[in-house]
Formats: sequence, C-alpha cells, structure tokens
Amino acid sequence: MADILIKNGIVITMDPERRVLEDAAVAITGDRIVAVGPSAEVAANHPAPRVIDARRKVVMPGLIDCHGHAGHGLVKTMGGGRGNLWNEACAEIYSVGSSPEFWYAESRLAALERLKCGTTCGVSYLGGGDDVMRTDEPEYGERHCDGVAEIGIRSFVAVGPNRPPFPKLYGRWDGKTRHDYDVTFERQLEACEALIERRHGSAGGRVNICLTFPVHHRDLPREQHDSIDLIAAQARTFRTLGRKRKVLFTQDGHRNGSIADAGKRFDLLGPDAFFSHSIDLTEADIAAARDSDTRIVHNPSAIMSVRGRCPVPELLDAGVTVVLGSDGTAPDRGADMFRHMFQAMHYHRRHFRDASILPQGKVLEMVTIDAARTLGLEREIGSLEPGKKADIILIDMFKPHLYPLNMPVYRVVCFASGADVDTAIVDGRVLMEGRRVLPVSEAEVLEAAQRECEIMLDRIGGRGLLETPERFWGVSRQ
Repeated sequence: MADILIKNGIVITMDPERRVLEDAAVAITGDRIVAVGPSAEVAANHPAPRVIDARRKVVMPGLIDCHGHAGHGLVKTMGGGRGNLWNEACAEIYSVGSSPEFWYAESRLAALERLKCGTTCGVSYLGGGDDVMRTDEPEYGERHCDGVAEIGIRSFVAVGPNRPPFPKLYGRWDGKTRHDYDVTFERQLEACEALIERRHGSAGGRVNICLTFPVHHRDLPREQHDSIDLIAAQARTFRTLGRKRKVLFTQDGHRNGSIADAGKRFDLLGPDAFFSHSIDLTEADIAAARDSDTRIVHNPSAIMSVRGRCPVPELLDAGVTVVLGSDGTAPDRGADMFRHMFQAMHYHRRHFRDASILPQGKVLEMVTIDAARTLGLEREIGSLEPGKKADIILIDMFKPHLYPLNMPVYRVVCFASGADVDTAIVDGRVLMEGRRVLPVSEAEVLEAAQRECEIMLDRIGGRGLLETPERFWGVSRQ
C-alpha cells in the first residue's frame, strides 16, 4: 500500500536516463517516492487510499530557485523603476523600517508565490543583496523561517554580515517608537551562529541555514582595499564556521575577476559554494569555478544581467555546474521559474545569434537536478526516482497555449507558466491541489502582507515610493 498514487500522467522523471513516460504513475509512501512507471503496473503494485488523476497533466519534480531575497516580496516596484531610489529604500526598510512581523508576513507571501508557481525549494537572502542583512538579532531570521515552514516548501535562508565599514545603524520598533543602535561584525556573526543552532534542519529538515559574505570587487572604494586583511579575516571566519557546521556558502554579485580573487585571497571556493549573477567573468574566474567545483547561479531576469552577461554556455562547456535563480520578487521580477527558463534561453541565443544555444532539456536540468546538486540534495530531490523525497508538481496541460499534447519537455519549458501548476507536493504532503493552497488561508496571507507593507511605509515615511515618476509615459527612457 502507498499513501498517494498519481496516475495517468505524462511523467518527466529527470532521472539519469531523462525518461519521459506516457500514461505513467508515481506512488508515494510517507515522504518518499516508492515507484515510478506505467500506470497499470504501479497502480496494481501500490494501491493507495488517495488517488490523484493526472490525465492531461505533466508530472515532474518541483522546481528549485537557487537565488532570491527575503524582504523583496513587500517592496515590489517601489520607486517606480528609479533604481537608486529603490536601493536606498530597501536599505532603510531592512535595517530600520522592518519588524519581526514584517519578515514573517513577507516570508509567507514569498513562499506562497513560489508554491503557486511550482517552486518547491528556494534560496532566500535575509535582506537586500550583500549590503543590508537583517542579522542584528536572530529573531528576524527566525520569524522568516516560521513563515516558510507554515507554507510547507523547502528553503535555504542565507545569512551573513553587511559590507564594511562597521558599525552599522539598525532600529527596533516598540509600537510606533523606534530605538536605534549600532551593530558590529561580531554581533552579526553571533546572530548567524544562533540561527544555525536554532533553525538549521528545522521543519522536518525543510528549512535550512546557509552563510554568505559580501563579494569583494576590485572597483570598491579605496578604504575597503586598505582594510583588505581585515575583510579577508572576516570572510574566513564565516567560511570556517560554515565548514564546521556543514552549511552551504553563497555569495551575491560576482563579476569580472571576483571569483578568482575569492579563491586566491579568501579561500571561499568549493563544491559547497554557489555564487550568484557572475557577470563578465574572466577566463581565470571560469577556471577557478571549474577547478574548485564551485557552482554558479544565473539570474537572467535580474538587473545585473542587463549590466553584464553571465557566460552560461562557456561555463557549461568548461564543466561548471550552472543553475537558475529568480533574484527575488523585486524590483521588477517574480518567482515564476518558467519565466526565467525562457528568459535564459533567449538571453544567450540573442548574444550568440544562435537558436541552438541552451536546449530546453538543459534549461530544465538547471532548475531541477542540477539545482538539487548545487544545494547538496541530489540524492533527495530534483528527479522522480524511487527512494527520493516526494517533491512533485503537476502541470495542467489542457489549455490552448500548451496543446497539442506532445513534446512535453518543449511545451513545459517554452510555453508553461507558474499559473499552469495545478498541484504541488513537498515531502509527500499535498500543499496545493486544483490551485487551492491547503496549509493556510491564501486570503489571510495576502491581507497580512498588505497590512505589514502599509505599516512599514508609514514607519519610513515612504509613501512617495508609490508615486509614478514624471518620465514614465511617452518617452524612450526614464
């Protein structure tokens, strides 16, 4: 007996043979897959009290988003496309304008968005890039973890220090009263250690902590280069902590020589490390990633990918693992990994003027099995195989933009969107069926998010962030 039987579906397994099975079934017992194969055979050998009819649906592994940002869910499009204004607002919101309840409300909203888009596992930095991390106290990260756990998806929460110099100004709210205080590197280190101790491996192993540290660029202000020895010592402190506690290490915003420097100067590379954006890389960068088995996260819809190009085909040809990330849901992106798969293909095809670049199968690997490998979970998720965790999504293909019902991998990668995801299962638990979210009231999550956003705007006097800029209509550039 199984607990759940999914039958009559088109199963994209992403197993080592990359099998695509017609009229197939997946049987689940507890939190594990126990069988994948022809519907008649699996149904006969694994009858179950709960049967999900996947007729005219694709059954496949849940998608994995390897780079996002907590907090961004409540600041979407603020500033009206004026990048500097948005960045400054985020810095103020995350350091002095947010409360623990802000992070809880935002995490539920972001996890809900991921779930409804078929993303069953994601990485979220606890703040804005590597500039403002809400790690002055562990309770902000803990409330974020609470929200994700409530929705039920998998999550890696990336925590670390701000970019120097220190101390940094932070604020705590007592009702409508703000109390400011200075935060040192040592205080952020203590908060990160506390989060590892309290929340790594929590929620039945679905919620985990990973560490991050600001990327050191060659074009940073002179004072940061003058303190390079101190920065290197601080970076090694975090890297040593991560290796000791066996948590992953990630960085946000590599470019133009910084990966090679991260290896030579800071000893940050390795198979437990994954670096985001990674634009305009040098040959030395690519070689350093290849030789150390450091993984790269490409964010094709991010602003960094407008400013420079992550050389994905070149990295893949060199043997580097490359995966995809959304870069969060702000200022102008979303959690829909189908959108980012499509964007990745066309982004690099346009660069090379070659429509054969990044085949659909490779791109699907980048959000499933390759992403699972990047997060150290390739034995648990990323493909539909007996013994693996039951992290599964069903895509409703009975729609004009997905028909005719053939060539399913092409249909999913080229035409599907997050709105086509009908059912989502994580750890063998059905979290969404027929687009209806089961663990929480979706309306309550949305209303709470709106309420916390309004409170935050009043705290920072930020209503002007919602105004339409003067240069918006009828012009070629803002």
